[in-house]
Amino acid sequence: MWILPLVGYLGSIVGFCFLTLAIASGLYYLSELVEEHTVIAKRLLTRLIYFIIGVQAILCLIDGFPLGLTLMGVASHIVYLGNMRRFPFVKLSDPLFIASCVLVLVNHYFWFQHFSEAQQRSYTRVSSMYDQPDVPSFTEIASYFGLCVWLIPFALFVSLSASDNVLPTIGSEQPSHDVDGKNKRQGMVKVIVDNVLSAIGEVSRLAGWKKPEDRF
Repeated sequence: MWILPLVGYLGSIVGFCFLTLAIASGLYYLSELVEEHTVIAKRLLTRLIYFIIGVQAILCLIDGFPLGLTLMGVASHIVYLGNMRRFPFVKLSDPLFIASCVLVLVNHYFWFQHFSEAQQRSYTRVSSMYDQPDVPSFTEIASYFGLCVWLIPFALFVSLSASDNVLPTIGSEQPSHDVDGKNKRQGMVKVIVDNVLSAIGEVSRLAGWKKPEDRF
């Protein structure tokens, strides 16, 4: 067969594009909701951070999760909590924001390494093919990563707002203001999506695929 594999590749590419657009649309909508309900979003995120810290402590005490990694996770969420002091505005050069981005990757790496090593140790202890290794399932591991590692950083990324000139000029200090002098919030997700769409439209116009007066 020659044509069917090509159809499969084409379908995978189209499906990936639709999935990417669906995720971007969902993030855009969530960002608008946060802009309209900032106080509720801040209260919800703060309580969610405390809840996850409690979950990590319980996992350490009852399920025997490693103390060092648990303390690192708790410290990371305390750093995430520091981003709530100026919620929903964010300065991309803020040390707390930079530390939060680094801690997400550090937590993911060390917890992934922990689960991988635990799985290898469990399989080496199996003496018979009928023995069942005592390892967490894929659903349990994925749920832990989703809730205790990625949930708060992802929620902060969607919720935090940037002024109109934060991207691509990162050096802005204060949020922009509207005509009435009030702070004008714009979600980071919306800023990124708008900049990507503008870049695509500019490339299309330079390539001659679109007329200057056409909108994306």
